[in-house]
Amino acid sequence: MNFFEHQDRARQNTQQLIGLFSLSIAVMIMAIYIAALFLFRMAPRVWWHPGIFLYVAGITIIAIAVGSLYKIACLRQGGSVIAQELGGRLLLPDMADEQGRQLLNIVEEMAIASGISVPEVYLLERETSINAFAAGFTPNDAVIGVTRGTLQHLNRDELQGVIGHEFSHILNGDMRLNLRLVGLLHGILFIYLTGELLWRIRDSFRLGKEDKGLPIWAFGLALMAIGGIGLLCGRLIKAAVSRQREFLADASAVQFTRNPNGLNGVFQKLQQMDSRLISPGAEAASHMFFGNALNPSFWDNMFSTHPPLAERIRRIGGLNVSNLAAMPSRNQMRSPSQESLTMGFAGSSNAMPEQVVNQVGSVTPEHFAHAQALLSQLPESLHLGVREQKSAMAIAFALALDTENIEIQERQIAWLREVQPAELVDKTLELSSEISQLDAKIRLPLVDLAVPVLRQNSAKECQRLCKCVHGLAVATGSLSLWHFVLQLILWHRLQPSINPASTTTVEYTSIEQIWPDSLLVLSVIARVGHSQPDASTKDIAYAFRSGVFRLPKAAEQEKPDTPPSCNFTELKKSIERLRLASPKLKQAIVDACAHTVLLDNKVTQSEADLLRAIAMTLDCPIPPFLNPQRGISKQRQSSSKGS
Repeated sequence: MNFFEHQDRARQNTQQLIGLFSLSIAVMIMAIYIAALFLFRMAPRVWWHPGIFLYVAGITIIAIAVGSLYKIACLRQGGSVIAQELGGRLLLPDMADEQGRQLLNIVEEMAIASGISVPEVYLLERETSINAFAAGFTPNDAVIGVTRGTLQHLNRDELQGVIGHEFSHILNGDMRLNLRLVGLLHGILFIYLTGELLWRIRDSFRLGKEDKGLPIWAFGLALMAIGGIGLLCGRLIKAAVSRQREFLADASAVQFTRNPNGLNGVFQKLQQMDSRLISPGAEAASHMFFGNALNPSFWDNMFSTHPPLAERIRRIGGLNVSNLAAMPSRNQMRSPSQESLTMGFAGSSNAMPEQVVNQVGSVTPEHFAHAQALLSQLPESLHLGVREQKSAMAIAFALALDTENIEIQERQIAWLREVQPAELVDKTLELSSEISQLDAKIRLPLVDLAVPVLRQNSAKECQRLCKCVHGLAVATGSLSLWHFVLQLILWHRLQPSINPASTTTVEYTSIEQIWPDSLLVLSVIARVGHSQPDASTKDIAYAFRSGVFRLPKAAEQEKPDTPPSCNFTELKKSIERLRLASPKLKQAIVDACAHTVLLDNKVTQSEADLLRAIAMTLDCPIPPFLNPQRGISKQRQSSSKGS
């Protein structure tokens, strides 16, 4: 099952979740109806009162809806809401201790290897147990929470296994389902809280001695009992949704890190230690955690959101690790520019477009090794710079500077001095000279490394940053492909800060609805791949058609004789529309783009950057292209102009 199939499966599970939730509501309505009959002394004489039943059903549905909608509205801010409710604090690099910095390094490695934005990390300082979770709506706004006990009791390999497990949840679409589950089940919890309120203020609702019905406080007690039944139903729903996904996440973590001993070591320690949380919010978020966050009970096998540890250990032990053992260890890693890091992507004569599609939303050991080696070779000034706010802003500006044409760069710097402090401009120039010495493949990872710190700015500051990068691009006099890629990625990555409440919903389920946008994107990719002076119009048209015929129902659609022309503004609008397509349509679009790029069995750096930028913006993260590019030096390649 690939990334897109997981996304579709998550959507199907959401529909099943709504069905189970509706069944739970029906059970609770009947229970409250029976309690109301006893309250008004109507049972056991007459059991069926349509008027009372409709009244109870209406009030119950409204109460649950209010509770659920309130929680869903709160969760629109994303996974950070869950982390804060659990007592987590944002782990910032300049405030982290040695254990915290190790955690941040592992998260950065995994993010670069998978091609997603580096998630924010929250530390649950008061929790001494071993546990972790991932929360968010998309890979772009994910957060990871880790307990202090996890950092204290696990070594690096074991911590890698836990983080790999959480990244699987990020990449497989589990997070959105988990957040929806929290929102829906809060409505059931609202019934319990209402009963608890009536019980606590019972003295204010005492009835006269002549009343022979049950007092209001007794009805509150009944609501608490019924709400308890609802909570059990909620646990059953969470268990039904999450157990199989935990097995998948365990297997994915072993695949990511090529080290089954790391995850197995965590399970062994959990058998001797504890994964329970003391936070009151653990009940609502129990299905999100790496291990069981709740107290074990007699009904644990039925209601637990996680499989038994013994079963998880057995399955990890049953994985075929023969291939993993043959892979290079961390001590045998070589730099990203050496020949050992090959995946059949850029520069390979046997490159296959299907490889690109299959690796969307996945992490291979080679990509993980690539990310570790890349970070280890990053100059100290840049490694520290991405973790400090002013320096991170300077890096974003430095990436937009033209390092080949001094006259254009001077024009950019003159414009930047008009809108930014002199100290920040000087820092930009300093970092630009270092960045220009690096391989071009470092640029996109460098953007992602700076994003967590940039997101700490206010929404207005993030918007101003994006506008400044755009201004630097405009100051060149001719917007280049790299400038478009930089702006597209930066704007997309900063959306959780610019507009925290925004969500992406599926609006397009047929190719007809997005056909013009798909053609436009393929046209630009075909032109970028054949931008060399010796490329002919026929080459561009052939590459374009090869991609078009990979789209669903291509034979039924109208196809232009020549690739349509556009500017970068129109291209961005088309990509934004494609973001609203269903996962299956996104798979077809990425597949068509890959066929267009790999038609000549070569991938230039410009093609790699554009393909990854488009896929990332569609929330389809593509790992880095690994093969050394013989035709790419450390100097920036000539960028294609707007089509």
